[in-house]
Amino acid sequence: MDVQDIKNRFGIIGSSPLLNRAIDIARQVSPTDMSVLISGESGSGKEVFSHIIHQMSTRKHGGFIAVNCGAIPEGTIDSELFGHEKGSFTGAHEARKGYFEVANGGTIFLDEVAELPLGTQARLLRILESGEYLRVGSSKVQKTDVRIIAATNVDVYDRVKSGKFREDLYYRLNTVPLRIPALQERKEDIYLLFRKFSADFSDKYRSPGIQLEPDAIQLLSNYSWPGNVRQLKNIAEQICVLEKDRNVTGTALLNYIPNESGSNLPMAINGSNKEDYTERDILYKVLFDMKKDMMDLKKLVAEIIQNGGNTSHVMADNTHYINQLYQEVDQKVNNEHSNQLTIKKPSSSPVDYNYAHEAEEVEESLSLIDKESDLIKKALKKHKGKRKFAAQELGISERTLYRKIKELNLN
Repeated sequence: MDVQDIKNRFGIIGSSPLLNRAIDIARQVSPTDMSVLISGESGSGKEVFSHIIHQMSTRKHGGFIAVNCGAIPEGTIDSELFGHEKGSFTGAHEARKGYFEVANGGTIFLDEVAELPLGTQARLLRILESGEYLRVGSSKVQKTDVRIIAATNVDVYDRVKSGKFREDLYYRLNTVPLRIPALQERKEDIYLLFRKFSADFSDKYRSPGIQLEPDAIQLLSNYSWPGNVRQLKNIAEQICVLEKDRNVTGTALLNYIPNESGSNLPMAINGSNKEDYTERDILYKVLFDMKKDMMDLKKLVAEIIQNGGNTSHVMADNTHYINQLYQEVDQKVNNEHSNQLTIKKPSSSPVDYNYAHEAEEVEESLSLIDKESDLIKKALKKHKGKRKFAAQELGISERTLYRKIKELNLN
């Protein structure tokens, strides 16, 4: 069965080379028992590929169970996956089979696998290595023969580096990586998908067909589609039900497409980070990055004061250094987020460094240190002393936060 046959069988629309490559990988890996880690944005169709792999494998007559790991509470996920014995915990009135026992001989699809607790990850690793597991509350070893297909919409290796996901489990699951392209990477398929969805919904609701004007087609192609195919399908259904004029213009289409960043024509920003950086977040990051340089300024000001107000020779030697420092601050801000925050640089004209100006510089330096200490205290208080989450809130590494707590004598 070639790629086009698979598209026809599973109802996949599109001709993107990235999509074809993903289907071809799924086709080649299906006859094996290798674990597959499917990655892709939410709504891009990861579960469809898990069905492709299962239906084209030798396990197609066995069970197929899809599990959303992020939707099951941490306290019950072990029971759901591995089963439990009667009386093993409050509410366990009878023994229960887990998914790995029910799907024996078949396939289990673990969606949002990166959300698994570390204890459950250890149990899953044992199944991958030996096929053995224990029911909750039992000491009797159970055996299972299940193929595992996992999926995630986050970078699992980033979770590994932050200690939230086991590295050995990552490599066992990632035997064959399969990446599903986002809809934004398949611009040539967007209009084809819309036509298919709108035709299906027109038949379902017995309404006239939808036609898009050229400006509406252009708008579809330029939109970023953060919800991917799922979002496109939802919008097609809304238009089929709500739109009175069946010839849809770009202006009419804007009523259904969510507005991005206050623009009337949503466009993807090349290379933009999807995190929502506020001006406050950027300021915090600049403050921490420039801590060392501000300490140097403190030493400089202290030297000025020790000279009893005779500042001309000191400032002559260091004016160039201060101007350079401001340029470095401005450059770092620009690297963080263009045009979000502006730091005023000193004038290129000669500066009158009198005593009043010296006092102002000292006060500014001290206020920055106090501000940094205050921000760290607030972050720690907000997260109840958990330094890992406080570091994430501040936009710095956990190691940097430890160092700053020690430097500032924060308990």
